[in-house]
Amino acid sequence: MLGLQAMQHRGQDAAGLATLEKGRLHLRKGLGLISQAVPSLDGIGGGSGVAHVRYPTAGAASTAVDAQPFFTRHPGLLLAHNGNVTNVPELSRQLREQGLMVLSECDAEPIMLVLAQELTSRKPSGHTTEDMKTALAGVFARVRGAYSVVALMELDGKETLVAFRDPHGIRPGVYGRTPDGWIAASESVALDVLGVEKMGDLPAGSALILRAGEEPVLLEVTSAAPRPCIFERIYFARPDSVMEDGRVNRTRWRMGRQLAREWKAKGLGADVVVAVPDSSRPAAMAMAEELGIKNREGFIKNRYSGRTFIMPDQASRDAALRLKLNPIREIFEGQRVLLVDDSIVRGSTMRRIVRMLRGLGPLELHVAVFSPPVRKPCFYGIDMPTEDELIAARLDQDELGEYFGVDSMTFLSLEGLAEVSGTEICSACFDGDYIVPVSESERREIEGSRRG
Repeated sequence: MLGLQAMQHRGQDAAGLATLEKGRLHLRKGLGLISQAVPSLDGIGGGSGVAHVRYPTAGAASTAVDAQPFFTRHPGLLLAHNGNVTNVPELSRQLREQGLMVLSECDAEPIMLVLAQELTSRKPSGHTTEDMKTALAGVFARVRGAYSVVALMELDGKETLVAFRDPHGIRPGVYGRTPDGWIAASESVALDVLGVEKMGDLPAGSALILRAGEEPVLLEVTSAAPRPCIFERIYFARPDSVMEDGRVNRTRWRMGRQLAREWKAKGLGADVVVAVPDSSRPAAMAMAEELGIKNREGFIKNRYSGRTFIMPDQASRDAALRLKLNPIREIFEGQRVLLVDDSIVRGSTMRRIVRMLRGLGPLELHVAVFSPPVRKPCFYGIDMPTEDELIAARLDQDELGEYFGVDSMTFLSLEGLAEVSGTEICSACFDGDYIVPVSESERREIEGSRRG
């Protein structure tokens, strides 16, 4: 539960957990935060389990049916994932032809059923580590998109946790050693809260076989160029998480320094730097340091309002924003303000913030964003909507400044992003370079599902 609560920022629509105890399954899941979905652990036993917080990136509002983890009796497989599968209709059709029905709107279920099918098509039970390697080759060949997966089942006659990432490693995954065994999670903060040392990142296109009392077994299944998601570093992950390229906080700091250099080159000036909390704080501090300008907290944030970006609809986001941020007048009144944010997606949040701040009487109001403009939808597990809903797909940088009503608008350039992060990243939401091809029919299906 502690590990799951440390990752509540990754999803707040639904949650669940399941354990195995002497061949018996304990499964609880429901809507809301983990404390709401699983209010008690009474009656839940066992030494191995899988847990999940849900953040839907497609489809209508969540239902309890869509909450993870999922379980199938044949071959006794428990599974949860993070990410987005782009060819769900194709997989659902293939599965139906084999007599397997997908019952939920969650793409973890097709992954589970494909893996189960790949295992049982060769033999019904008594599966080995080698069987899993062969089955995963089939999964990687059939399941397209981005996914980090944990699956629990019996292999070689032993309870086994299988953790794997898609061939490009787009979504994150880490693992560590506990006093009694092993743990795998999306972010290292889940390990930190349990006092577990991170041993490494889950390798892309491979799987780790984790068992209590044994060293991990690496199954190298397929090879492809790793392209981890840059938006994890910009917004989604916690700043204290450590990923392949280091601590997220350090990456955001470096983005802020680069943005400061680009902002300064425009000949602009300001009296105070203010972050839009929370993910922008490291970049705002870095900008202030680089520019030699004071950095101040300009907003009081309601800690109980949740993350507006991952809320399921615009009405929820607008209501939460009214509750979430309360500006401090003295920080803005009569000042040239440099407001720092992590990204602009739909534009509605920034427009409301600017309107709110203009009423406080700043002399000037400049906005700097430590990511490039989001011009393309994400199909890999971040809820960036259809292209016609992305404000930067319609307006250029200067037009956005006019739209928001600010004195200047500055985004981190694509070149600046590459300078900080390198080129071996997934930045499709900025440049349209989709490392996993998405067909027109798949795009229509995903976009249609996002419109509800």
